[in-house]
Amino acid sequence: MHRRTLLGSALALPALSAHAQGTAQGNWPERAIALIEGYPPGGVTDLASRAVAEPMSRNLGVPVVVENRPGAATSVAATYAARARPDGYTLVMGTTTLAINQTLQPNLTPKEPLKELEPIGMVFRTPFILHVHPSVPASNTAELIAHCKANPGKVLFGSPGTGSVSHLCLEMFRARAEIDIVHVPYRGGAPAALDLRQGRIHVVFQAIQEAATTLADGGTKGLATTANAPLPNYPNLPPVSNTLPGFEVFFWQGLFAPAGTPAPVITRAATALRAATEDSALRARLADQGVELVSGNATALREALVGDTKKWGDVIREGNIKLE
Repeated sequence: MHRRTLLGSALALPALSAHAQGTAQGNWPERAIALIEGYPPGGVTDLASRAVAEPMSRNLGVPVVVENRPGAATSVAATYAARARPDGYTLVMGTTTLAINQTLQPNLTPKEPLKELEPIGMVFRTPFILHVHPSVPASNTAELIAHCKANPGKVLFGSPGTGSVSHLCLEMFRARAEIDIVHVPYRGGAPAALDLRQGRIHVVFQAIQEAATTLADGGTKGLATTANAPLPNYPNLPPVSNTLPGFEVFFWQGLFAPAGTPAPVITRAATALRAATEDSALRARLADQGVELVSGNATALREALVGDTKKWGDVIREGNIKLE
């Protein structure tokens, strides 16, 4: 072959490669998508993941298959996704733990989530309910704070575990209210709820779906919510922020892709996710289980991660919180 022809062919290769890549992106998706979930099956995050995966699958025309990869405070799932090929066929449900881990467990990966993962959009958020054993002489947040101040070091606050959002919520409550309380960590929300019902502990900040049963049967007494307004299913519970201005806590979940995933793929995935989270029937079904689907875009998810990284980082550092 003539040298000039060879040179022309070589120069054309990058253009051909770019054209092929663009065509592949334009045809995405052409096969099943793995949706990585950092928690075991059965919990609220898994419930939400599977709930949005179904309409996303219909929208995209390929299966969206949830894969549970729990472990290391969701680091196993997030790291798996961050190291996956950035072609749109591996996505991950990230949660508030991405913000917490950066300060509480800085040895875990991804060490810098926003450099290793690309936000796609919000999925859901859920506030906590501040509830107490019926024997606690308080009917609102102010009275609980007064009771804690009158009994320093005697009021037991339970949580699903050290470093959980529930635990950090109570630590923020402790600091803002300037009270002396005792943290009792459990291995999960269920045993904490059981001991609260039986009076072995006095107070818990608990996710709605975990607190619902004991609130309904009178096993515990609801005082407030960590949302900034009363909840639809609990209209009589005022926000904690009515007593402690600015006190607002949510556990959130959002969809991410590996960093470097092409923009057209992110846009298409975001469109499918938004359609799922805006589905009125799905919203109503999950709302009954205490899950508020959120149609926030990538910017909203990025802001949630950045904001909570600072907020929980401050709480962890100021409270000198360490894993046991």
